[in-house]
Amino acid sequence: MVSAITEGVKVSVEVTYQPEFSSPHQQHFVFTYKVNIENNSPHTIQLLRRKWEIFDAGDELKIVEGDGVVGQQPVLEPGASHQYISGCNLKSGLGKMRGTYTMEKIQDGKIFEVTIPEFQMISQIFNN
Repeated sequence: MVSAITEGVKVSVEVTYQPEFSSPHQQHFVFTYKVNIENNSPHTIQLLRRKWEIFDAGDELKIVEGDGVVGQQPVLEPGASHQYISGCNLKSGLGKMRGTYTMEKIQDGKIFEVTIPEFQMISQIFNN
C-alpha cells in the first residue's frame, strides 16, 4: 500500500493483480485498486474530479479524466473517509498509475488538488 497526504487529505492505494480475469497470451492484464481517502483536515470537502496517468510498459501513456470516482462525488466531513474499488487493464503485465483529485472546500469554495500516490501494477509473470 502507498499513501500521500495533501492539505490534510490522505490518499492510500492498494493494488491487486487479477489472474482469473487476465489473458497474458492475449496481452490482457487486469488489476484492481482499492483507494481510501481520509479527510484529516478541519474542513468539509467534496471530491469533484479525478485525473489519472496510466503508464503501461507495452503501450502509450494514457490520461483518464472525469467527474468524481466510480460515479460519485463524495462529501467528506473532517475525520471522515471514503473508500472505493476500481480497475485498470494493461497490455503488458507491468505498469504504474498516479494522479490527482480535484477537491473543493465547502466552506469557501476553494478548489485544490490532492495527490494520488504512484503505485506499481506487476502481474505474477514478473514475480516468478
